[in-house]
Amino acid sequence: MALDAPLQAPAQQSSLSFTQGFLLGQLSVVILIGAFIKFFIFGEAPSAETTAANRALARSHRAREHRRSFSINGAVSASHKLDNKRSSSNILRNPPRLTTETILAKTYYNVNSHQPESLDWFNVLIAQTIAQFRNDAHQDEAILTSLTDVLNGHQKPDFLSAIKVTEISLGEDFPILSNCRVHPLEDDGTGPEGGRLQARMDVDLSDFITLGVETKIILNYPKPFTAVLPISLAVSVVRFSGTLSISFLASSSRPAEPNNSSAPQLPPSTTPTTLAFSFLPDYRLDLSVRSLVGSRSRLQDIPKIAQLVENRLHSWIDERCVEPRVQQVVLPSLWPRKKNTRGPPPGEEDESKGVNPENVRDVREEARREVEEERRYHREAARLDEGLRRRTGGYEMPGAMPGMMVS
Repeated sequence: MALDAPLQAPAQQSSLSFTQGFLLGQLSVVILIGAFIKFFIFGEAPSAETTAANRALARSHRAREHRRSFSINGAVSASHKLDNKRSSSNILRNPPRLTTETILAKTYYNVNSHQPESLDWFNVLIAQTIAQFRNDAHQDEAILTSLTDVLNGHQKPDFLSAIKVTEISLGEDFPILSNCRVHPLEDDGTGPEGGRLQARMDVDLSDFITLGVETKIILNYPKPFTAVLPISLAVSVVRFSGTLSISFLASSSRPAEPNNSSAPQLPPSTTPTTLAFSFLPDYRLDLSVRSLVGSRSRLQDIPKIAQLVENRLHSWIDERCVEPRVQQVVLPSLWPRKKNTRGPPPGEEDESKGVNPENVRDVREEARREVEEERRYHREAARLDEGLRRRTGGYEMPGAMPGMMVS
């Protein structure tokens, strides 16, 4: 009995340590789950003003870094462009060197004293274009098919099922552009004149543009379709405000590279004229995100999901059209071409210019009546000639000699 007592003491201590470890592990799991639910699912997102200020600060820092790197490499790129400048033709007279100061002087635009423009006429044109786009979208399901194909493209994660579009609203209002001003870009050396002119205008849109989708999150571990979690999401653009920058990038040509082989030499490559636009880093995008997670017991409007969606949309815009990044649109040739001409042929245009369709119809009716009168006159004249020939002409007597006529 005395020997059994020391053996029971270590067994009790090991059992107690196992129980303590098990309880401590369960308690840590419960704490982690509680923290996840509190801070991730039910945690409050930061205010819109704080988020917008932090994003604007980060974008401004990126823009300053880009300008600093561009100023360092500007001199080297300018020297390369002067070396690759093509020789002018002897027939075409060389105009004087065109600079931004020359363009502003010839157009009577003073960047220091010129008042910003309201762009009311341009807002009307943009509104008509957007209204036509909305009407075309309601007539067929082209926009629904396009969005479904894009959402279910090759970039869709494997843990998501087919994404179905449940709601589309293109809004009812139109963007308002105002306070347009033009100024030269001093730190730019992309054009042959050593700089470009840039137009900046304020953009403000207050509307409710909505896209709603639904899908399922599929858990494929440890085996396929282990768990399925339905989720519905609706994202609405409530307001967008910012400063839009527009400039032209002139076309440039690069001489053909020398080819020492027997293959034919390639012609020099030409870069077309493009329209570049971007937004300043201080833009603001207000979104409204509605979410619904679950099938039976559903969680509605989870703040962290809204924060994730907003960050993803802001990152998508920042990576594409926020300075220092720009979007370029290739412009067609401005020279008049026959294939781009619309309207009647040149001959018909001269004949029908200024003529009322009713007058044309009356002239045709009058010409038709004149033709019928002329035909009727010829028929009456032929009938009268036949009657006179019978009345005055002779006839042959039966049994008489040939050629003998009796009057």
